[in-house]
Amino acid sequence: MNQYEILVNILDELRNEAPVTYRRYYPAPDEHEKLDNARSRTFIHLFLKVRYGLDEFNERENYITDDAGDGGIDAYYINREQKQIIFIQSKFRTNRTNFETKEISSDEILCMDTWRILHGETVDENGITYNDKILNMQKNIRGLEDVGRYSYCVVLLANLKRYRDFELRRLTGGYPTEVFDFEKCYTDLVFPVVAGCCFQADEIRINLSLANKEGNDGRIGYSVETEYTGCKITVVFVPILEIAKIMYKYKNSILKYNPRCFLGLEDNNINPKIQRTVVEKKTNEIALYNNGITILSDDTHCNAQIGMKDTAQLIITNPQIINGGQTAFTLSQIYREHLEEPELFEGKEVLVKVITLFDGQRDEDARLHLIEELSRATNEQSQVHEADRRSNERVQIYYQQKIYEDFGYFYDRKRGEFYDGLTRNYISEDNMVDRSVFLRVAACMHNEASKARRTGDDVLFRTESFHELMTEDLSYRGYMYGYFCHQYLTELEKKYRNLINNRYGAATYGNALRYGRYAVVSVAGRTYREEMEPEDCCRFARYYTKAVLKQWLVFERRISRYSHNKNYFYSEEVDGRIETVLDYDGYYKGKTLDQDLGRYPFQLETLAEAEAALALK
Repeated sequence: MNQYEILVNILDELRNEAPVTYRRYYPAPDEHEKLDNARSRTFIHLFLKVRYGLDEFNERENYITDDAGDGGIDAYYINREQKQIIFIQSKFRTNRTNFETKEISSDEILCMDTWRILHGETVDENGITYNDKILNMQKNIRGLEDVGRYSYCVVLLANLKRYRDFELRRLTGGYPTEVFDFEKCYTDLVFPVVAGCCFQADEIRINLSLANKEGNDGRIGYSVETEYTGCKITVVFVPILEIAKIMYKYKNSILKYNPRCFLGLEDNNINPKIQRTVVEKKTNEIALYNNGITILSDDTHCNAQIGMKDTAQLIITNPQIINGGQTAFTLSQIYREHLEEPELFEGKEVLVKVITLFDGQRDEDARLHLIEELSRATNEQSQVHEADRRSNERVQIYYQQKIYEDFGYFYDRKRGEFYDGLTRNYISEDNMVDRSVFLRVAACMHNEASKARRTGDDVLFRTESFHELMTEDLSYRGYMYGYFCHQYLTELEKKYRNLINNRYGAATYGNALRYGRYAVVSVAGRTYREEMEPEDCCRFARYYTKAVLKQWLVFERRISRYSHNKNYFYSEEVDGRIETVLDYDGYYKGKTLDQDLGRYPFQLETLAEAEAALALK
């Protein structure tokens, strides 16, 4: 699936969240125009869900005004935290080409009656009354107690390249305008919803209990100067219910610097112990037993003067949990399972250390380096696999971003990162790039097929090995080419796996599918050329992989006769009989494989010849 197809999948799944009484979201299969209209309306739902964290369908629907008499305003949103009122106009296109190329016209923008509506007019310039949703929007805006403090802006969910900011302001009546073109929709809407990062935690407010606290409003503050940047440490005990709600709401978006994603924290023997401490005990043992949670922050404020006895409020800007994710995850699961039992959480707190990083005069690289060091240091106490330790390295983030932008694939740098997308059918397993397979393919592209097959993840992902293969350049394109070769081989292996007369395709391809997949990738990967466009890589990879497979039986017959492979292919006497041993499993892990692959004269067409052959199909 390409990115547009994934977008349509998401829209269709969101449509299914509508109550059955909303018939416009459930057109008949042959009602194509109505289906397009339903998806167009759901496109706004997607924006409201991701940008503002509106999970409930009815809550989002209340903000959608798109209908006759809407004054050119398709939806709106009142952001009470940031004191902003947003007016939305959306132009969803019903095929990929139009969605990625067709622009919204100036006339369509000019039809927005934002100025008239905000000045209390109930009819448009032609005397037609605005619809009930628009009139209700006016009522909601009038009902804001401090409406004078609110600013206004326009969001265009459409392509628009030819206007500068000041020209857009003229078109929208003087309001600042944000354009969500197709690229921004793919990166800021589609990717986050698949990754379970629908709503960014720009700022969280935590209520603290000051009961049993001595001095300093229940907190300790300490400033630290590091070689990278200055920071301040705030240490507090936080009610576990506050932590549970935060993790339950924000999930992966609050774990960006944690080596594990939300569901990657699930498989751990520590979780049941935390759960028993909370659920089975009425007292506050968790404050004694738990090592606590470490949160990164861009800004932190604590105020005990909020008009409530024994209560303070902690405000954290851009929070990220870098340690204690296991604790936060377990608390969120307890919260989910015991929504009707708030008494479980009463009087129970956990230690929280908030590290506020000062920007000062230091550059962003220094800041990120400190974050990496903090994450590594604070996670050394618990067992973290090497692949998880590498999950937040900048090159991994870079590869994930570029692979998605160029190929529309989701590089799974954290275990379970795209669980939401898979379980909700937004994407399929075929859209995923397994990090272990990807790094092994990278080794193949460096002519190390034996290393790819024999080496375990903990060795392959060690710092030295990892950084030899993963570099911030265009290597990811070649690696994806090799990944497409491997993907095709995996499809074939599944097809032949259980065939009685040709198991694993042995009669057709020898041991290529069972033991030699990485060896085939190493050979087929030689055909990658930097001039290949990303959208062409998959079809060329499959074409050349087929060409290599056709030669594999002859290759295996040849190498089985080489004297330097006598440890894998030999004859021995067993019970008076001479038996031939063909240890292809050992061979494809062995020291002679890469040399044999390099010397064997595989016949592969030029890129021009392959392109001509593909054009004829």
